[in-house]
Amino acid sequence: MAPGLDFSDWWAKDTRKGTPVVVKMENPNYSVVEIDDPDAAFRPLEKSRGKNAKQVTWVLLLKAHRAVGGVAWIATLFWALLGAVKKRLIFRQDVAMASEKLGKGKLLFKVIKAFLVTSLMILAFEIAAYFYGWHYFQNPNLHIPRTGDIQGLFHSVYVTWLWFRADYIAPKIKPRIEGDPFKSNDVRGSDYHYPMVLVQIPMCNERELSSLTLHQVYEQSISAVCQLDWPKDRLLIQDLDDSDDESIQCLIKAEAGNLKSAMSCEYVEAYEFVAIFDADFQPNPDFLKKTVPHFKDNPEIGLVQGRWSFVNKDENLLTRLQNINLCFHFEVEQQVNGVFLNFFGFNGTAGVWRIKALEESGGWLERTTVEDMDIAIRAHLNGWKFIFLNDVKVLCEVPESYEAYRKQQHRWHSGPMHLFRLCLPAIVTSKIAIWKKANLILLFFLLRKLILPFYSFTLFCIILPLTMFIPEAELPVWVICYVPVFMSFLNILPAPKSFPFIVPYLLFENTMSVTKFNAMVSGLFKLGSSYEWVVTKKAGRSSESDLLAAAERESKTTNQLQIQRGASESELTDPVPVKKVSKIYRKELTLAFLLLTASVRSLLAAQGVHFYFLLFQGVTCLLVGLDLIGEQMS
Repeated sequence: MAPGLDFSDWWAKDTRKGTPVVVKMENPNYSVVEIDDPDAAFRPLEKSRGKNAKQVTWVLLLKAHRAVGGVAWIATLFWALLGAVKKRLIFRQDVAMASEKLGKGKLLFKVIKAFLVTSLMILAFEIAAYFYGWHYFQNPNLHIPRTGDIQGLFHSVYVTWLWFRADYIAPKIKPRIEGDPFKSNDVRGSDYHYPMVLVQIPMCNERELSSLTLHQVYEQSISAVCQLDWPKDRLLIQDLDDSDDESIQCLIKAEAGNLKSAMSCEYVEAYEFVAIFDADFQPNPDFLKKTVPHFKDNPEIGLVQGRWSFVNKDENLLTRLQNINLCFHFEVEQQVNGVFLNFFGFNGTAGVWRIKALEESGGWLERTTVEDMDIAIRAHLNGWKFIFLNDVKVLCEVPESYEAYRKQQHRWHSGPMHLFRLCLPAIVTSKIAIWKKANLILLFFLLRKLILPFYSFTLFCIILPLTMFIPEAELPVWVICYVPVFMSFLNILPAPKSFPFIVPYLLFENTMSVTKFNAMVSGLFKLGSSYEWVVTKKAGRSSESDLLAAAERESKTTNQLQIQRGASESELTDPVPVKKVSKIYRKELTLAFLLLTASVRSLLAAQGVHFYFLLFQGVTCLLVGLDLIGEQMS
């Protein structure tokens, strides 16, 4: 019989279990023992009491009784669970039959079952291989056994799966280079063949940057590009500069003087690929050797894109929050689209294009402020494929001031909406697959650039505060709490070190929805600000060690100049300190007062979750509106 389910005795002071058993023996030589529980017989006895074999027998019988009762209780519970499942299945049978007749969910259910069966089969293979000692999956670099080393039919099936996984699945998820990509097959010619590569560094005369910062940015980018590990006779570097600063022009000539001999080569017609780096990007010397080989034997590849790595991601709270967004952009959006669609938006830098793909897609157009996204879409519509390399990183910076970040985000959200108006007819009439058209229109443009900013701004910044003054229109908790927290959690997964910033990230993204919504509207309806293009202000950082070295060099140079001048203290003028100014952002401040007012109304109505959310969101908008996040503008 199963034991009862009354748990009230578990917390009682007397913890003795079982029914006391008194054993009385007629023989006076035996003692009388009272057994309260199965373990009592094995406790130390008084010296006056002896040990009896029959006591052990009774103890074993009691333990067996408890064990049988426990097993019976588990069996009863399991049988009840099966009965509940059976009743639920019978109850849902009519609904399921009706759904099958209508065809609802039938295909999706089959797909899920297929994935489940496949996963179970692969898991069974891996478990069996583990017990057989075939630990190939623990070391990806371990060579797969040769045909002569096959041990039976099961081992043959497992090795075939490993070959299929290594040759077809792994290269699709993570592209890799086989063998020596530069080894030439021409016996009469050279042993190695390096294609002609054109490197372009777009620069402009940014008035907001100081002269010292301009020199730092230009020097870092040019020096890094000049150190690319590539035959100099197969490489040409172009500084696309429209600056009218004579000192900067002299710097460019000095840094690139050792490559003047490349200008005697045939021009663009002789080059097959072009690598593009913005002025503040610093590629590693092996960048070309990690990207260009992916074009070999793949004539349909038009772009190989590297990812960005930020040297100042831990500079302040603003840079940390930007790192969360950009990590999600690279590791989820671009990597997933590159694997399954062979398409993603060109980032404008840190990528290598096949020049033929650029020419056949119409080249660079100046019709929007996102010419990099424009050329990527036109190339995709012409059938070119893209590869994203998440392990090829190029050093760069993120904006450290809110003013610079705000202008950058305005351009990144107004430009795509403007481009969407221009590209929509071409997307609809293109010859690509219908599901690729749906991805471009629904996911690439509408979801990322229109729906998400609209949802965040209208719900959290407008509808929720106003509902505090209309209690009859109360929003459910899952709308204002569970959904945004879940989405923030997904965004922060690619940057696990940023988990402590998940709450500031959620609040800041809601605040940024004001700028993104304004930019989306201006781009969609071709307002004046949609044509505004402002270069993002950078600080000219390279790395922490380089920053310390640069500061030391600057100090030594200043001391040497003062010694050489030999001027008296009266002749020396004190340097003018750089004055940093905090700006006021009226939209964010107005929104902050609206949210704080709604939080007071929520407090009066005793709405706990709504009050805390509105309070913290209002404080966040207030801090951003007063320019108290990130570095101030100088």
